[in-house]
Amino acid sequence: MSLPAGRRSTRRRIVRGLPGSDRHGARQAPAPPRDLRSRAGLPDLTGAGRFVAAHAVDSLGTGLLFAFTVVYLAHTTHLPLADIGAALTLGNLLALPAPALGAILLDRHGPKAVVATANLVCAAGFTLFLVIRSAWQISLAYLVVQAGINLYWTAARMLVPLAAAPGEERLWFGFISSLRNIGIGAGAAVSAVALALFGPGSLHVFIAANAGTFLCAAVLFLTWKPARSPSPPDVPGPPKDAATPVRRSSWASVLRDGRYLLLVAANLAFVLAQMVPPVLLAVYVTDILRAGTWLPGALLVVNTAAVATLTPALTRRSARHRPQRAIAAGFLVAAFSFALFAAPLAWHRAPTWIAATLLVTAMLLFTLSEILNSPALNELSVTLAPARAGGRHQAAFQLSWSVGGAAAPVVLTSLLGREPLLPWLLLAVLSLTAALLTRALTAPARPDTYGPEEPAP
Repeated sequence: MSLPAGRRSTRRRIVRGLPGSDRHGARQAPAPPRDLRSRAGLPDLTGAGRFVAAHAVDSLGTGLLFAFTVVYLAHTTHLPLADIGAALTLGNLLALPAPALGAILLDRHGPKAVVATANLVCAAGFTLFLVIRSAWQISLAYLVVQAGINLYWTAARMLVPLAAAPGEERLWFGFISSLRNIGIGAGAAVSAVALALFGPGSLHVFIAANAGTFLCAAVLFLTWKPARSPSPPDVPGPPKDAATPVRRSSWASVLRDGRYLLLVAANLAFVLAQMVPPVLLAVYVTDILRAGTWLPGALLVVNTAAVATLTPALTRRSARHRPQRAIAAGFLVAAFSFALFAAPLAWHRAPTWIAATLLVTAMLLFTLSEILNSPALNELSVTLAPARAGGRHQAAFQLSWSVGGAAAPVVLTSLLGREPLLPWLLLAVLSLTAALLTRALTAPARPDTYGPEEPAP
């Protein structure tokens, strides 16, 4: 990722012929400070209190309904589950164009205004959930919610460089991923306890609370004062002033940007892989392997806990390397994890403990691939976009999430029904292909940030 002119760190400058230089005359970069923050893999949070609080509040509210949306709708509407699922799918599909609108708003008003607006839209959508009684109302409310979510993620990545010190963008993406996992997990735990104690009727309270958290997050984003100054024109990377309107781009410029389209394709492979836990895991473990109903939940706990606790430290380690190297390593690890997920199919009468061991190992590798890929892909989504008027590029990147999320249930479950090996084979092939193609995802040179190349993590 290129840094604005005049703002590059001088600590890692190449200086020849000075004491302390290596045998080529280049001064060795001083070791980073080993304070508690550095050891924990955390970015510099100075001046970003409201930005961090907004993510924490938002994710906590999201977690309140993370696993119980269908339960709430079944309790309040008394509709068949098939009708509820169809209504939610329709709302999701109708919200697919939202990133295109987000691109226009992002170029005109900047990311901070779009993110705050997206939170207000989500708050309105969850308020509608309180009065839902029919299938069309479910579709309408979910359309509003998903439109807000798509708007949010179209612009949210562009906020990270406003908070990050130069060179710490990937650390911030990793930190936000960890923070959101913790918040979602905490919210889900609270709602699960309430559901067990008070029944489905208590979910009305959490619907209202979730709408309130989106309102709170909107206020926090709007009142946050970013510490970073604007990027000079024509510098690769994101615009550094969230409030400055910029010249609009065109979709043609995105279609001509082959490198960015390759990034979108790689992210689509990542998105399909990320649909394994919510779409494929439970039905594969319980119906195909018959390995025990307790195992899918345990695997999800392993994934969530590992992402929440290990992401900052592992991201700091992977940030020593260029993002395309971390992405390639992540996809290779993912391919190996899918091979292990499929391994129990080769031994139909294997004891449960053997299948469980293979699946836990596969989930740990899957989680490692997620930790390597997610921050690096997000970093490149910002780095490879134009410095000004990059809204269309961000919309294209977000569309890979929207389209992948919509297509994954149909694709993965259809393949599983035809032959249990097929979804794992598809995901492994896509991961290997993405790993090979990442060589073309060359970010702008930053020797001052990454230092000499080291073996891939």
